[in-house]
Amino acid sequence: MSSIVEQEERFGLPATPEPAARSFAPPNLALTTIGLALASFMQVLDTTIANVSLPTISGNLGASANQATWVITSFAVSNAIALPLTGFLARRFGERKLFMWATLAFVIASFLCGLASSMGQLVVARALQGFVAGPMYPITQALLISIYPPQKRGQAIALLAMVTVVAPIAGPILGGWITDNYSWEWIFFINIPIGIFSSVVVGRQLKGRPERLEKPKMDYIGLATLILGVGALQIMLDLGNDEDWFNSTKIIALAIIATVGLVVFVIWELTDKDPIVNLKLFRHRNFTSGTIAMVMAYSAFFSVGLLVPLWLQRNLGYTAIWAGFASAPIGILPVLLTPFVGKYATRMDLRWLATFAFIVMAFTSFFRAGFNLDVDFHRVAEVQLWQGLGVALFFMPVLTILLSDLEPHEIAAGSGLATFVRTLGGSFAASLTTWGWNQRSTIHHAQLTEHIGAHDPGMLQTVTQLGQGDVQRGALVLNQMISQQAVQIGFNEIFHLLGILFLVVIVFVWFAKPPFAAKVGAAAGGRH
Repeated sequence: MSSIVEQEERFGLPATPEPAARSFAPPNLALTTIGLALASFMQVLDTTIANVSLPTISGNLGASANQATWVITSFAVSNAIALPLTGFLARRFGERKLFMWATLAFVIASFLCGLASSMGQLVVARALQGFVAGPMYPITQALLISIYPPQKRGQAIALLAMVTVVAPIAGPILGGWITDNYSWEWIFFINIPIGIFSSVVVGRQLKGRPERLEKPKMDYIGLATLILGVGALQIMLDLGNDEDWFNSTKIIALAIIATVGLVVFVIWELTDKDPIVNLKLFRHRNFTSGTIAMVMAYSAFFSVGLLVPLWLQRNLGYTAIWAGFASAPIGILPVLLTPFVGKYATRMDLRWLATFAFIVMAFTSFFRAGFNLDVDFHRVAEVQLWQGLGVALFFMPVLTILLSDLEPHEIAAGSGLATFVRTLGGSFAASLTTWGWNQRSTIHHAQLTEHIGAHDPGMLQTVTQLGQGDVQRGALVLNQMISQQAVQIGFNEIFHLLGILFLVVIVFVWFAKPPFAAKVGAAAGGRH
């Protein structure tokens, strides 16, 4: 214990609480877990639930399709800004209060989203919703770890891993169904009873949980540069493809603002005595290697979740709902295997479990790289199902690894920082993969058409047949066929690259060093 205290004093941290503070357990562990999990599920669900409803929302509010995309962008920008502030807010207000207030504020923001009568009102409400949602997932993770005994913490982390996987998949399906059968406002109103239930249950169950609070000074420069840098970066990533990237002065300006803001932010936070975001957490080996592995793996996983539904709709003519159904099997095995992974995974070297998971995910990516335009629904769903095996086995080990060498008081901040970097990784992945897919499709279209000659008798005959005697119509049909093939080849190349990326992640997993069990005192109810 003396070495821990000395280390805490060196970094200006509060002393370790008495052992009695570490043994806190809620009156009903199962009910508390349900409350925490539902709040986290609700928050993660709202990152995707509005996606398929944008055409309906824009039509009802009299806005353009481009304006409607700000419903997504505003949430993502404010959420990315709030995530790294989790550690500061937890130190200032306590984890229990922060969870309750953030969840209730999320309910209010959701209510305002449903009441919005103009696109401007909805965008502002979504920005508020994204900001208050920022601390919810990291604080849920910290609270779950604190209330479970060490031998069962793997189950808590596995539960959160399942939420992380299932909620984004369920979002578009649930959002489409609600919009088609009721009205788009209800995709926000459904949060109200869930949020109130979670806040009340967790507040009561964790009442009396020991928490040692601080009054850290407000780091205004760090906060300002965080908002400026992350906000500009997130907007740049969201608008990049529509604005043709660096051919747009808007994107160039955003890139300059983001670069300057983030450079100043990093330098300031590393040198400030009481930073608003503790970047010194990266001094921990397992946290650094685990976070890198998580960012890379999640980015590739996020790309799969983005590209497969787009490909099904763009190339195979699926509706949004059926594309969701074809993608949904990826969540089956995580749901079924979560209890077993949480219970038994910690009995083995987690690096081997993560390695197996990434091999499975690489294999499924390489399998998709062989898809063609004749692939049927069952084959797509089958590959999604098998990828679910990899997903079920990778989140829990990697999350456990990256949290394993953090001090107890650093878990909330570390979880928030890792989730923030993971979220940015997903944004980069979304922009880069769609851009790369479009670029490769354009290149392959040019390659496929470069040998087609208007004066080739065989080609003229083929075009005439395709157009049923109408050459112009036949040329359009042929161009459409070539475009579909070009898009398919680009899709296959992207998935070949994603397969390689999953294999590369394995290297970073093995940079981590055991033991991977949570440190003594991680269950403390409120060490900050």
